[in-house]
Amino acid sequence: MTASCLCYLLLPAARLFRALSDAFFTCRKNALLAKSSSPQVEGDFAMAPRGPDQEECEGLLQQWQEEASSQMLSTVNEGPLIDKGLAQSSLALLMDNPGEQDAASEDKWSSRQLSDLRAAENLEEPFPEVLREEPLPEVEGPMWAAVPMQTGLQYADCAVLSMGALAAEQWEEDPAVVAWSIAPEPMPQEEAPIWSFEGLGQLQPPPMEIPYHEILWREWEDFSTQLDAQGLEAGDGPQFQFTLMSYNILAQDLMQQSSELYLHCHPDILNWNYRFANLMQEFQHWDPDILCLQEVQEDHYWEQLEPSLRMMGFTCFYKRRTGCKTDGCAVCYKPTRFHLLCASPVEYFRPGLELLNRDNVGLVLLLQPLVPEGLGQVSVAPLCVANTHVLYNPRRGDVKLAQMAVLLAEVDKVARLSDGSHCPIILCGDLNSVPDSPLYTFIRDGVLQYHGMPAWKVSGQEDFSHQLYQRKLQAPLWPSSLGITDCCQYVTSCHPKRSERHKYSREFLLRFRFCNVACQRPEGLVFMEGVTDTKPEQPAGWAESVLVEDTSEPEPVFPRAAGTIQHCLHLTSVYPHFLPQLGRPEVTTMPLGLGTTVDYIFFSAESRENGDRVDRRPNQDGTLKLLGRLSLLSEEILWAANGLPNPFCSSDHLCLLASFGMEVSAP
Repeated sequence: MTASCLCYLLLPAARLFRALSDAFFTCRKNALLAKSSSPQVEGDFAMAPRGPDQEECEGLLQQWQEEASSQMLSTVNEGPLIDKGLAQSSLALLMDNPGEQDAASEDKWSSRQLSDLRAAENLEEPFPEVLREEPLPEVEGPMWAAVPMQTGLQYADCAVLSMGALAAEQWEEDPAVVAWSIAPEPMPQEEAPIWSFEGLGQLQPPPMEIPYHEILWREWEDFSTQLDAQGLEAGDGPQFQFTLMSYNILAQDLMQQSSELYLHCHPDILNWNYRFANLMQEFQHWDPDILCLQEVQEDHYWEQLEPSLRMMGFTCFYKRRTGCKTDGCAVCYKPTRFHLLCASPVEYFRPGLELLNRDNVGLVLLLQPLVPEGLGQVSVAPLCVANTHVLYNPRRGDVKLAQMAVLLAEVDKVARLSDGSHCPIILCGDLNSVPDSPLYTFIRDGVLQYHGMPAWKVSGQEDFSHQLYQRKLQAPLWPSSLGITDCCQYVTSCHPKRSERHKYSREFLLRFRFCNVACQRPEGLVFMEGVTDTKPEQPAGWAESVLVEDTSEPEPVFPRAAGTIQHCLHLTSVYPHFLPQLGRPEVTTMPLGLGTTVDYIFFSAESRENGDRVDRRPNQDGTLKLLGRLSLLSEEILWAANGLPNPFCSSDHLCLLASFGMEVSAP
């Protein structure tokens, strides 16, 4: 390639030098001829008779000829385009015998010179064989492929160098005259870079062009037409149907604070404006009736999310995390489908309690479904919706359990009806716990024995069993001053104020107008004549003594089970956390390239005793039925889409979507 480039660079210089040399020799010859003593000038040039000056001129011209020939040959690498006849044409006549030169010979010389010049202009000589470039040897590394680029019918230009002078000439195409362009070497399959993680196989990187909408396609699983145990179609009666979405949308501040988790992402897809547009498109596509969001950045919420969701028909409630945190949780609902009964924000931070010194929050709403007028005089039970984002720290399972106990106590208070039962409940959010972990089983089964359990084991996110020191949970998990029992209920809910007061008749109460205490003069009583100077007479039937009942309520004392907590909300998960068609677990997020499930939607379902275990049938019993859900994806599928986030999904979590039905009853 270097030889070819030098050829093209030196070729115009050689031609220019040749023309300049010819002009110089001609001018020099004229100058020498002008010194001749002969006054006669014939033809184009005057030739002097032979003499001493003539011999000097011949010697000088011979020297110039030799110097010019050697210089031109060395300049163009052994004379690539030197026309020797043209180089010597201006000197040939001077080397002839001067005695034989006459007017005819002078005319002949001039004609010869002109013909040689004309021939040089129309020269179409190919390159000498010595200039043909040797084929480049194959080397390892990026492959340089020769791609001919025809710029004309008879031209072969160069894509790297601008050869304006050379392009003006017409040359026969030579195999060495080609254009060069970089061509990526096809990477062998066995040498392709791969990602390997502990516990996983070798995963090939995704291709450059990925059909994200095809790879991340999620099926809608419909349960509304399934048959129950009696063969009847579920949902035959009138139902109030609605959809709920739970979504951790990844706060921009948190993403920038942990930028090392997103090195696999192109910077453009991490831009908030790009992500916001994708998120809004996702909300519009699924169009849920209730939207529960986590990691909602406060400024983004008030400036963009809340106005946009309001335009979509949502009413939104937001609770920012305590302290200096910039994100929080939001619950949005459509006022055309629900009426708000109460909204209760939950703060897990409790001053003075080490167990509850984190800034996580939750939000609990009590919504009344609005039944369409076409159903007549019917009623639907209220719906309690709880949304939260629990502490992430995998080592502090004790903190996570305490935070969940506070949330369940608030849900118990909001969802409790006058008869002591609970209305339908949906609890969702990012719980930072994997399926079948102790925290997960506590929510699902309603009981957990935690005494002596390592704190890292509560969430199951990471295994710290190899560490010498491990924090273990001790009973009681939280102090009584928190005001929450081991049944995850507020103390005031367990011991309501006494409302059943004794009712007495007027006659009975009048009997207690006088007593011995009333007849005793109090100390320091001011003496007033006619008022405090007389002692009342004891009427007939006067009670000698009256027992004064202590009406002060004692400090409530609730039993503390030894190392056990429980709740009575009867919750079950919408998702099974396993994909039977693929034989792989479901995934809702991929931190550090490892897929796991930490996002959930729990809902209340009627429980039945089935031998020694409690069987919950969400699609058959109770007032809240699961009608459908949006399927989740496996880790391999997300790897094929370059993980999370990606150009199609703008969060590091997948959204969860479920459809429910509530029984409609006559008032």
